[in-house]
Amino acid sequence: MDKKPGDVLTIEELSIYLKIPKSTLYKLVREGKVPSQKVGRHWRFRKKAIDRWLDETRAEEPDTKEEQ
Repeated sequence: MDKKPGDVLTIEELSIYLKIPKSTLYKLVREGKVPSQKVGRHWRFRKKAIDRWLDETRAEEPDTKEEQ
């Protein structure tokens, strides 16, 4: 089996890609915070959607804590 991630990622592949534990990823998916799609009983993720989500969420983070 090819270890290189493709256009569609499994939860395990996305966990490796994002460098976060699978348990954290499942939590984010359940909360609807990560673009995902369920295929049968399995979660799948489009790599382009994940990259876009990363760019968008980075842009939404506050620059400094001084604004609080």
